[in-house]
Amino acid sequence: MTDPRRTTPKSIRTREAIETAARELFTSNGFERTTVRDIGARAGIDASMIIRYFGSKDALFARVAKPDLQLPDLGEVDPAVIGEAMVRHFLKQWEGDRASSGLPVLLRSAASNEEAAERLREIFRAQVFPAIARAGKPETAAFRAGLVASQLLGLAMARYVLRLPPVVAMPADFIIRNVGATIQRYATGKAEHNEPRRVAKKNRSQA
Repeated sequence: MTDPRRTTPKSIRTREAIETAARELFTSNGFERTTVRDIGARAGIDASMIIRYFGSKDALFARVAKPDLQLPDLGEVDPAVIGEAMVRHFLKQWEGDRASSGLPVLLRSAASNEEAAERLREIFRAQVFPAIARAGKPETAAFRAGLVASQLLGLAMARYVLRLPPVVAMPADFIIRNVGATIQRYATGKAEHNEPRRVAKKNRSQA
């Protein structure tokens, strides 16, 4: 019987097949609706091999849902095209060579799995927030990053999870240009006149 701890060509191929199948099923069905048996069937192996190689479905999920967004340094990007640069980069995460980065897995699963949701929050804290902080005033970084994340995750949900026909049909260049314009306002602080604390202060004064 194959020892999953041994690195052989066969074991490498088996691991890759399992990870590919898991990534596809977690992305299309989410964590809760994907079973070890489903993954085994997709990979063309017995489900028991998944437990031998990874220990559990949770461990396998952790393995395939580790996205490194590799965000560009926005401090080095032309300030006039920061929005378009971010949207273009995120589309590559879903549609380009990095489509298997783990981000689709997390987004599809986050609604029903707290571990996936927490991983998305950690990506926001560790990757999105620092990137956005370099594009504007540090004191508004959290506010700006939150708006950027809401826009990008909303786009991803509509285009890749819900697959709304008008959004799916949009060419990438159209999305980059139009969504990029909104991201530009958010990332660079052009929408700061709507900052929550100022709105709250105005509401209190009218009470």
